Amino acid sequence: MDRQMCWLQDRNNRQTIVLHLREYIHQPWKPYTAYPQYSVPDYRVPGGSKGWATYQHLRKADWNLIATAQANNYAVSAKTLIKKVA
Repeated sequence: MDRQMCWLQDRNNRQTIVLHLREYIHQPWKPYTAYPQYSVPDYRVPGGSKGWATYQHLRKADWNLIATAQANNYAVSAKTLIKKVA
């Protein structure tokens, strides 16, 4: 397992940054809430980061943090490849 995490914009609210996960490098990024087996309850802090508690938990479990720019580049490359294949 590659077990990666990254901070990306929330699809529903572009003003919010949310922790995203993927178990394997070939998978798309998904919000941490899509992985109930890995996520832990958020801290009750008004305006706190969505996924911060999960991030701390997964760092201790040796998950890798990927830079946002790197994750965004991967997403753009994947979309381009899909268009070329189609």
